[in-house]
Amino acid sequence: MSSTPRNCRVGVDIGGTFTDIALDLDGTLHSTKILTDYTAPERAILKGVKAVADMAGIALSEIGILIHGTTLATNALIERRGAKTAFVTTEGFRDVLEMRTENRFEQYDLNISLPPALIARADRFVVRERIDAAGKVLLDLDDASVAAVVEKVVAGGYESVAIGFIHAYANGAHEVAVRDAILKRLPDVSISISSEVSPQMREFERFNTVCANAYVKPAIKSYLDRLVVSLKEIGVGCPVFMIHSGGGIVSVESASEFPVRLVESGPAGGAIFAADIARQYGLDTVLSFDMGGTTAKICLIENQVPKTAKTFEVARTYRFRKGSGMPISIPVVEMVEIGAGGGSIASVDAMRQIRVGPHSAASEPGPACYQRGGKNPTVTDADLILGKLDPANFAGGAIPLSVEASRQAMSDDIGSVIGLDPEASAYGTCEMVDENMANAGRVHTVENGKNISDFTMITFGGAGPLHAARLCEKMGISTFLVPPGAGVGSAIGFLKAPFGYESVRSAVFNLSNFDYAEANRLLEAMKAEALGFVEGGFDAGSPVVERTLFMRYAGQGWDIPVPFADGNFDSASAETIAALFEREYERFFGRAIEGLDIEIVSWSVKASSPLPPVERIPSVAEGNVVQPGRTRRLFEASQGAYLEAGIHERTGLKPGDVIKGPAVIVERETSAVLTSSFKAIVQRDGSLLATRI
Repeated sequence: MSSTPRNCRVGVDIGGTFTDIALDLDGTLHSTKILTDYTAPERAILKGVKAVADMAGIALSEIGILIHGTTLATNALIERRGAKTAFVTTEGFRDVLEMRTENRFEQYDLNISLPPALIARADRFVVRERIDAAGKVLLDLDDASVAAVVEKVVAGGYESVAIGFIHAYANGAHEVAVRDAILKRLPDVSISISSEVSPQMREFERFNTVCANAYVKPAIKSYLDRLVVSLKEIGVGCPVFMIHSGGGIVSVESASEFPVRLVESGPAGGAIFAADIARQYGLDTVLSFDMGGTTAKICLIENQVPKTAKTFEVARTYRFRKGSGMPISIPVVEMVEIGAGGGSIASVDAMRQIRVGPHSAASEPGPACYQRGGKNPTVTDADLILGKLDPANFAGGAIPLSVEASRQAMSDDIGSVIGLDPEASAYGTCEMVDENMANAGRVHTVENGKNISDFTMITFGGAGPLHAARLCEKMGISTFLVPPGAGVGSAIGFLKAPFGYESVRSAVFNLSNFDYAEANRLLEAMKAEALGFVEGGFDAGSPVVERTLFMRYAGQGWDIPVPFADGNFDSASAETIAALFEREYERFFGRAIEGLDIEIVSWSVKASSPLPPVERIPSVAEGNVVQPGRTRRLFEASQGAYLEAGIHERTGLKPGDVIKGPAVIVERETSAVLTSSFKAIVQRDGSLLATRI
């Protein structure tokens, strides 16, 4: 073990099936994948951290920082495995969670079924109070109704309480008062208030967000507390940070208080990983494709920056349609996420059609081929039958796979139902999951007004490189790139993420009578909040401050983001802001509207550590075609037949080497499949750049 201090950083990503660990020691990467432990997720982290430390030849005490992201909060929301939670709201607004926005995400479906509210009606209580949109108290908080609600919370035995009052984003005093009243009787109960969790207008989104925060808060706080203690017990005494949904890094304490900000933390790391690769290659139009064991995530990266938003939806229930999911009103790296991963279970529906997901075999019991008790056929079983995986070399040989178990599962659940052999069942399973993901990618790009065929795909995750070529064929994408460490891409992305936090608030300002002094006070408070969350996280340099105004014409229902430089407003700022808004409005909608007043409805201030400069990777000349040392049968979906595919060890390839499909390029954490319509050229950093032949 070395006694010389070195720069050692660890990224940890807990997924639904695998926990990925990446250790960067002075620029050298060591990584591993461990099956996720659902009973105590921290156990997989401890096991993985010990493994990568042994690979690097260092003591655990030499780890300088650990950055963690997880889908535990997401899974708790999707699977409704949270705390017993009460919701306290303004009298007359008890049913907002049920009524939603009254928008029909599928207007021609006469039997439309809305997603159920996170908090049941019996667990929602009201108090008499009212504040207007400007923050003025219209009706004082009624002490008797507050006392009655406190008694109901006590009698109900709730673990957590969410408080969301109408217009609390403008004035949270009543929420604070009710929180104090509950804590006086129940000092140990977990409480979340909307004016702190999500001080934004639109009550349905805000109420749902504070409910989600309260719902997962006890479990996430307990888990993070156990993790920090367990790491110290094995000798990891370094600071532990969390990556949040917006792609920045915050303290464990902040994450424990606002766990809803962790809902997309793991996928955010993947988007950061892809954006870093895009910067190195100078790619401005990138589709990030991350397929793990439980879900697949697709994100647009333009001008080397992941697309972001201030709201998103968890678990869309209807063909990826907006409005069919659970809205969360927090800053987030915008992506579409579906239940399509290696562990996604295949079945036959009432129409005798193969369906895949959203349910997953996860790590317990896992796919049938894992031989850990799983009996249902999964995407991994299909990949194994079709020749995409080597049964003796999965996860570096750590998990031997059984082809016979996969064939039996396919035969029992699919083949025997619709009269197919195991190979045809596996083919149907892979085609269905690939089409689901391709459709999600098409919908996401269309929603953003883009043509998907213009993008370069950067793929990672344990299953991403296995399916990337077929997805590109379906989506009309001509180029995809598989970076080094693709199997643990999100964990590597954590190590690339800046320390950062975004403060978002709603406050309406009309430009016709713009109060720039009040606007300056608001922005200063938001800047102080953002800097406070990341204080102490900067190694060097001043923080980068980004401001975004969310604006609309007066009378419109929705707003658009307008970036605005840091600095104070003055008497001339209204004219400048109006010009910026009209330019962005024209970009979005084609033309501005004359004669209407313009208003700012929400504000965003993001503080982050500066990104280090990246060294551009020059293109490499195409060299000789590498002949494989061995081959195996690989099913080619576009031809509907098995072909002999070359098998290449990625560690044995050098820059300039050319591999022509059909081929499988294997490494410890994943395998990249090239169909016969693609060839790959090994780049200077070891990336595989695949292009259509």
